[in-house]
Amino acid sequence: VVRRTSSTQDRQRAFAELRAYMDDLITRKESEPGDDLFSRQIARQREEGTLDHADLVSMAFLLLSAGHETTANMISLGVIGLLSHPEQLALIKADPGKTLMAVEELLRYFSIADVVTSRVAIEDVQIGGVSIKAGEGVIVSGLSANFDPSVFTNPADLDVERGARHHLAFGFGPHQCLGQNLARMELQIVFDTLFRRIPTLRLAAPVEDLPFKTDAVIYGAYELPVTWQEGA
Repeated sequence: VVRRTSSTQDRQRAFAELRAYMDDLITRKESEPGDDLFSRQIARQREEGTLDHADLVSMAFLLLSAGHETTANMISLGVIGLLSHPEQLALIKADPGKTLMAVEELLRYFSIADVVTSRVAIEDVQIGGVSIKAGEGVIVSGLSANFDPSVFTNPADLDVERGARHHLAFGFGPHQCLGQNLARMELQIVFDTLFRRIPTLRLAAPVEDLPFKTDAVIYGAYELPVTWQEGA
């Protein structure tokens, strides 16, 4: 896990190690293809004469960091959010048609990728009475925007019927997450399936005792202990 407190050297070392792993993975897929995404990509690119090893390594890195870590953390946080608000969980159990609204609310409520919206101003601008000069760095807090009381009534409350898809959990404008609809579908399937198959699922530890990733770039939970009643 890359932490917010990690040194530049540690970040660079972690990046290099992960990149090397992905490079080796693609090399193995090129020589020993299987029934998987990268083997199919390699076969297609070979057929088209466009095989680019470095590009496939970059794709693998992106899928792991942006397509897996975010969704995996959001699944655990969503389970925590619903189990710690049983009245909200009861709403989607009674009507699975509300699960998609619940997904949107959980995305707003946790805003797990809050620190990735770093930008550089290309011209002088004034926002909220604050002057920002061209060339200055700007970090936009999506979490703060998602808890703006002028936009979301009682933003500190988890309300699966809020129906507020205009949150900024996936960013905004041309830089919105390109995998956002896939993430929505994955979360909807997971929550519907999990609570249908294990309706007695509950937290095995108080929320305040859970170890959250407050020191990581992508927010989540380090552990999620749960329990359930067999045969119930």
